[in-house]
Order: sequence, then C-alpha cells, then structure tokens
Amino acid sequence: MPDPLYLFVFAGLFSPGPNVILLTASGARFGFGRTIPHILGVALGVGVTAGLTGLGIGALLLAAPSLTLTLKAVAAAWILYMAYRLYRGGRGQGTGRMRPFTMVEAILFQWVNPKVWAVAIAASAGYPAGLDPLNEGLRLGLVFSSLNLAVCLFWVWAGTLLAYLLTSVTAWRMFSALMAAALAASAAMVFL
Repeated sequence: MPDPLYLFVFAGLFSPGPNVILLTASGARFGFGRTIPHILGVALGVGVTAGLTGLGIGALLLAAPSLTLTLKAVAAAWILYMAYRLYRGGRGQGTGRMRPFTMVEAILFQWVNPKVWAVAIAASAGYPAGLDPLNEGLRLGLVFSSLNLAVCLFWVWAGTLLAYLLTSVTAWRMFSALMAAALAASAAMVFL
C-alpha cells in the first residue's frame, strides 16, 4: 500500500489551483517545449516551499497571523494580476503575456501560491516522519518536487492537446476567459 503522504500530496497538487490553470493555459498557448522552464520552476519551487515547512516555516506562518495575512494579500493580488493578463492574452492577439513563465518566475510564484503553502503545511503537520528538521524538510521537498513534476507534465500535455480544439479566435477568447475566471476564483480562495 502506498505511503499516505504520497496520496495526500498527489491529490493536493493534481487538483485545480493556480499552477494547474497556468500550466494548462501555457501548454495550450505556447506548446509543450516552450513550457518546460515553467514546469521545472514549478516542480523546484513547490519542493523548496514544502521543504521549508519541514524546517518549521509553516509553523511560523501559523503562529504569526499578520505575516499570514500579508502573504495572503500579496498572493491574491498577484493571482488577480495574472488572471487579468491571461484574460487579455489569447493566442494570436497583441495583448497579454506573449511568452511562457521562465523557470525563475515559476519558482518565485510558489512563494505566494496559497494552495502550495496549504498543502505543504497540512502534509508537514499530518504526515511527519519523526526526523530532525533538516531531514524532514528534505523528505517533504523531494516528495513534493517529484510528484509535482508528474502533475505538471500531465497538465501541460493536456493543454497542448486542448490547443487542437481551439481553432478560432473566438474559441481562444473563450478559453482565455475561462482560464482567467478560474484563476481569479482561486485568488478568492486564498482568504477561506
């Protein structure tokens, strides 16, 4: 039987959230190859974030409500900005983001991605291995990075397949609007 930590992390990262939406949209708009830096950045950034929770950063966030509120506000603002850019940038239009995320941008986004923090804190609290903080951080970081790499590959692949259905400007506009609305909704979830 698989370790419950792996099942929990997989379910938490596979379900729709900011990374899933952005990776699917990037796969559709830019193709698989051009989205690889975004994939690698998400996998690495999620691993670092999870590793930090194993080192105790998650406990610090839970103990400092003002710091948590600041992180939530920054996350919501950034997610709303990205939703606006996604809405404005269908394929072939002259506005919006005309390139995929770089690896560094994807890593940095994980610092304000509320879903990643929530899953990482829950995993750290719910599935400890009784290790010292450094090894606990390494364990969580490796589990999150490796599983998230598979999740990212799947959603980008799904986006590239979806692009075959988006054969008109209207279809691209509808796709961009749907992805932007889903991303904006995830910003509201930050405060729940």
